[in-house]
Amino acid sequence: MAALRPSLGRVLPGSSILFLCDMQEKFRHVAYFPQIVSVAARMLKVARLLEVPAVLTEQYPEGLGPTVPELGAEGLRPLAKTCFSMVPAVQQELDTRPQLRSVLLCGIETQACILNTALDLLDRGLQVHVVVDACSSRSQVDRLVALARMRQSGAFLSTSEGLILQLVGDAAHPRFKEIQKIIKEPAPDSGLLGLFQGQNPLFR
Repeated sequence: MAALRPSLGRVLPGSSILFLCDMQEKFRHVAYFPQIVSVAARMLKVARLLEVPAVLTEQYPEGLGPTVPELGAEGLRPLAKTCFSMVPAVQQELDTRPQLRSVLLCGIETQACILNTALDLLDRGLQVHVVVDACSSRSQVDRLVALARMRQSGAFLSTSEGLILQLVGDAAHPRFKEIQKIIKEPAPDSGLLGLFQGQNPLFR
């Protein structure tokens, strides 16, 4: 297989992993929380169909509660953390996957654990694909600026459907019909249009 050019940000099932960050009970007040979890859940369904590994973290679960059931993360062992990056908690998982090239990143909050995770992963030389319709914050200003900050640092901003179609690659894929059913309904609106529309100087 030809070496991937990092600048292209190609995503392949055999060299990708899905990170699910801190979608817990006490974060239900985060803006667009139900929509974010819904999109992350469909990313997880596709990951399972394509045998893409997934890891799940919980920020201080004693105080912030467990992962919400609607994520559908049964079977994943949540990794507890206090650090504002997933990387220390998932270090062992990363170390056992030398073929890993791309991390698909979902969860909350964008300006905290998503941003810090992205920077740590980029520092390790991994490609980071932020699933923009599966990440949010209490403040939409924090969300917007954090997305711009990650883009400045070299992360790729992608929608869930864009990443899913990159992963499946071909309508002739044996699991495509199942995946097509998952993405048949558009992802729920999570307020992104208002963030990106117009001449937003953060995204020039």
